[in-house]
Amino acid sequence: MKKLILTAAILGLSAGIAAAETVRMGTEGAYPPYNYIDDNGEVAGFERELGDKLCEMESLDCTWVTNDWDSIIPNLLSGNYDTIIAGMSITAEREKSIDFTQPYYPPAPSAYLAMDPNVDLKGAVVAAQTGTIQAAHVAESGATLAEYATLDDTIAAVKNGEADAVFADKDALKPFDGQDNLQFVGDDVPLGKGIGIGLRKSDTELKNKLDDGISKMKADGSLNEMIKKYFGDKALTFKN
Repeated sequence: MKKLILTAAILGLSAGIAAAETVRMGTEGAYPPYNYIDDNGEVAGFERELGDKLCEMESLDCTWVTNDWDSIIPNLLSGNYDTIIAGMSITAEREKSIDFTQPYYPPAPSAYLAMDPNVDLKGAVVAAQTGTIQAAHVAESGATLAEYATLDDTIAAVKNGEADAVFADKDALKPFDGQDNLQFVGDDVPLGKGIGIGLRKSDTELKNKLDDGISKMKADGSLNEMIKKYFGDKALTFKN
């Protein structure tokens, strides 16, 4: 009898392991507080905690992969990872090539940061990260767009005089406000439909699982609490 019970337990454990699906979570690792690399060389930040929580809720065995922003969609489509969870706004242009979950962060404003409070944004050289909705907006605004690989590079460009201002997600710029005379200038600009997890269009089952987890976290308030943890009590949250 003991042998039968032990065998059944092993089979049950094996079935549980088999039921777990390995998902490679792709992120940039250079866009705090959404995602960054910590002192131990590990992916950290809001999206790491959120991704791990969703994987736990949906019985997914997740690993993390980092990729440069400018090739993050092509490498998803090439199969180098299974999701993009990297502060990526949902836009109609991106939806032509990839699918998205529902937003896990509400549509947030983008903003300008400059050292000169009187900078003429329409005639300025404005730095933005390559391939972002902010870069597209600058290109359409009449200002001169200067594209850089990372958010840190855009900040450095303003500090060293290569650019007059940087335009990016306001939450990502907040830690730099007040550094070396950097300050918010002009009006906030709402862009995109919120931030979601990007997936290949063929991965409908995975999308449904992640959507299920996000819905549950919205319903019980835990997603709002996680947003406040990383972005402060005044951050945009979802209405229950």
